[in-house]
Amino acid sequence: MTNASSAALDPKLLEILVCPLTRGPLIYDRERNELISKQAGLAYSIRDGIPVMLPDEARPLGEGEA
Repeated sequence: MTNASSAALDPKLLEILVCPLTRGPLIYDRERNELISKQAGLAYSIRDGIPVMLPDEARPLGEGEA
């Protein structure tokens, strides 16, 4: 049984999603189940297979991540 929160993100969805702040590209971090915006310095979580693209709920990237 696969956990829905750790399910892989649809590659087609990743192609069309952009950072809501910078309109820049996002990088899928499968290990953390997040979408990373290096330009904005934010990581957007993916909950139940749905990206939460709200800057207020995004995690700031640490120094080593940016």
